[in-house]
Amino acid sequence: MDEVLPLPTLALYGFQHVLAFYAGAVLVPVILGSSLGLSRQELVYLINADLVTAGIATIIQAWGFWRIGARLPLVQGATFTAVSPMIAIGQGAGGGTAGLLVVYGAVITAGLAAFLLAPFAGKLTAYFPPIVTGTLLTVIGIVLIPVALRDVGGGSGLVDGPHFGAPAHLAYAGGTLLLILLVIRFGGPFLRSIAVLLGLVGGTAVAWLLGDADLGAVDQADWIGVSTPFHYGLPTFSVFPMLAMVVVMLITMVETTGDVYAMGEITGRKVDGETVSRALRADGVATVLGGVFNSFPYVAFAENIGLVRISRVTSRFVVVAAGVFMILLGLVPKAGAVVASVPHPVLGAAAVAMFGMVASVGIQILTKVDLREERNALILAVSLGAAMLPTAVPPFFERMPTEVRAVLGSGITLGTLTAVLLNLCFHVFENRRGKEDIDWDGLAAYDESRPTDDEGIDGLAPYGDGRSAYGDGGGHGDGRSAYGDGDGGREYGDGRAGRGDRHAPYGGGRAGHGGGHVPYRGGRAPYDDGTDPQSASAR
Repeated sequence: MDEVLPLPTLALYGFQHVLAFYAGAVLVPVILGSSLGLSRQELVYLINADLVTAGIATIIQAWGFWRIGARLPLVQGATFTAVSPMIAIGQGAGGGTAGLLVVYGAVITAGLAAFLLAPFAGKLTAYFPPIVTGTLLTVIGIVLIPVALRDVGGGSGLVDGPHFGAPAHLAYAGGTLLLILLVIRFGGPFLRSIAVLLGLVGGTAVAWLLGDADLGAVDQADWIGVSTPFHYGLPTFSVFPMLAMVVVMLITMVETTGDVYAMGEITGRKVDGETVSRALRADGVATVLGGVFNSFPYVAFAENIGLVRISRVTSRFVVVAAGVFMILLGLVPKAGAVVASVPHPVLGAAAVAMFGMVASVGIQILTKVDLREERNALILAVSLGAAMLPTAVPPFFERMPTEVRAVLGSGITLGTLTAVLLNLCFHVFENRRGKEDIDWDGLAAYDESRPTDDEGIDGLAPYGDGRSAYGDGGGHGDGRSAYGDGDGGREYGDGRAGRGDRHAPYGGGRAGHGGGHVPYRGGRAPYDDGTDPQSASAR
């Protein structure tokens, strides 16, 4: 991760990150500028300002200084979570540049709040076990794949039009994805590491030869465009917009935490609370810079996390090089116009692979979780369901107040909050002990000391160490199963009741777990909290 590659290689890998990042980077200013009614010239300026600030934010995060920056290969970009709240804030202030000034006041406030809260947020990493981080990353990948698929069909602007999903668009996307897969399958180590770049360049070249890549914007763009602080005027600080943006920033802090854990998983670098705190401080600084330099809140880009996984190039200085390229693109609008000429279907095909890789990192983390335990399974299941609400049915929360839609309208936000809250409910604030907290040795000692009758009918089902609850630890003297009807147990010659694997000797139900029934005379196994449910019926 700390390797400094030769300059030509560094530049090539860095430019690949820029291509993967660019479409998402310009989408936020395009959506916001169009919603607030900005002129074309103001919109171009907004895009350039976003690129410059994203480049600075990326360098801060990857290079790091003092206690700011995770020093991981994380590319920073404007967060989609803030788009809806920023539109609501800007339109509420009258739209245009006046609305932007209120947005920037809220963005600066949110950045300062993130920076100040970072040390406390870093201490909360204990509340982000693998079930939460794995679910979070799986949600991010699954929710973003439809965004990539809209590009495959021709772009969001064509969704309701007759040309969306045209055969030509699908052919460009399919050809690009096929080229990426072929390079990864048959190429050498170096070619595999730039497979996404080759796919983007190849797809764009074919589209240009067939007349479907528009390079006209390159001629119209200026050579030099400098982004100056407070270009539209001094920010306006209003209480409710500031509070709304602080809430949005708290949500993006959870997303950043998941991104940091994902990159730690990919690179093999240990992630602790201090690493998370440094990453969040970098987000805070970048967001303050966004408000000053006419831009937006920043977070790690999932596309580039997936690119690191695909390319297996983990040097953080490659990402620093990408940050330098972003700044240059922001200062040279004509160069940015060249990158912007990549057709939507070509970008969408690459994004499908990269977002899918983000989801696969989440699944990889989830393999470390015992999903046979119903609470973990429920956290994953309900969080995925919650994330799909605004993703699969966009109008789902349209009747909610604007402030509520700002939180619930994002599948990533809703899924993440669900996972965090369910983890707190099931694993942090629960009053009963889980099976992993049961003192099995203590239960066994209690079992051995408890008197039983001659036939062992008082004995409970086997405890966690697999022993029968009979006084002598065995079955009946003649070696029969300890169960009254014998349908759940096997007959062991020595009379034992299936010890050794911590399971009771019946159809797979775990002993001492969750009130599972054992097949003898109506008795019940011990509950999770270790209580002895010996009622009259149990006897």
